[in-house]
Amino acid sequence: MDLLKRLMELPGPSGDEWRVRELIKKEIKPYVDELYADKFGNLIAHKKGKGAKVMLVAHMDEIGLMVKSIESNGIMCSEIGGFEAVSLLGEIVEVEANGKFITGIITTKELANDDPIKKATKMEDLIIDTGFSKEELMKQGVEIGSYIHLHPRVISLRNEKLIAGKALDDRVGCYVLIELAKRLKKKDSDIYYVFTVQEEIGLYGGETSVYGLEPDWAIAVDVASTNDFSDQVTRKIGNGPCLTIKDADMITNRTINDWLKVLARKNKIPLQLDISDFGTTDALTISVAKGGIPCTVLGIVIRNIHTTIGIASLHDIQYLIQLLEELLKEPAKKCNLY
Repeated sequence: MDLLKRLMELPGPSGDEWRVRELIKKEIKPYVDELYADKFGNLIAHKKGKGAKVMLVAHMDEIGLMVKSIESNGIMCSEIGGFEAVSLLGEIVEVEANGKFITGIITTKELANDDPIKKATKMEDLIIDTGFSKEELMKQGVEIGSYIHLHPRVISLRNEKLIAGKALDDRVGCYVLIELAKRLKKKDSDIYYVFTVQEEIGLYGGETSVYGLEPDWAIAVDVASTNDFSDQVTRKIGNGPCLTIKDADMITNRTINDWLKVLARKNKIPLQLDISDFGTTDALTISVAKGGIPCTVLGIVIRNIHTTIGIASLHDIQYLIQLLEELLKEPAKKCNLY
């Protein structure tokens, strides 16, 4: 899992994915026939072959922060993607300025002064304390719009059966696509491995990437939240990959879903089915592009999604790779939208 660890450690919030893109280019290049970045920043890797053209999509970007203003007592920030502000309290961040990183700690006025916190913490309450004055920060190149990166720690849990860290959403998907490219290099399938940008702030990369391609159908390889701390558990770490049937904004393609369910049963791969009333993925914008593209969402579940340290099962990741490999080891069939 060294590659996954390296992917997770790289900073890459929406709009600043270039470091992630460069690593993926290096890793996937030997296993594809064509590799390029489009004008929006998406990375397209094409393995030419026979049968239906399949598009596999994972987004490179992660949630992050940006400098909103520089005050006398620290930096005020704006969120990139969705955070619960309370999850950031006490966290270490790196403020990027002129190619260098300035370490800071996220706090609030009450927390810094050891005063009682009497109300729910909001994003506008957060202050990044770097120890530098406003003038010192500006002299080092910190300005409005500077990126603020989450601390790149990655750890193992439960005797290395679980992995924890930032950016599991969706560096897991990026890792899976690279591993698939390695396994399917000598197969006859025609596959586009697409690594998108700016998913976390509006699904923009998925929408723009599809216009230069002609996929017959697609799968967004992404993550979903667990609910294994609730009374009704349907999405649990360690119970296998997760197939989204419906999320807040789309119903996924029934035919592709049926293929995956049959293959999972045949190969004894555990598969969780997800019906969700919140969140969506690149599959939404892809599915309604170019007159309609059959699309589904397959990934793994992670605990503490959209925080500085999510938790995922390494077994789930391996099962996910295995299921997609079974689906694509032979040239793919075409699929209707409904």
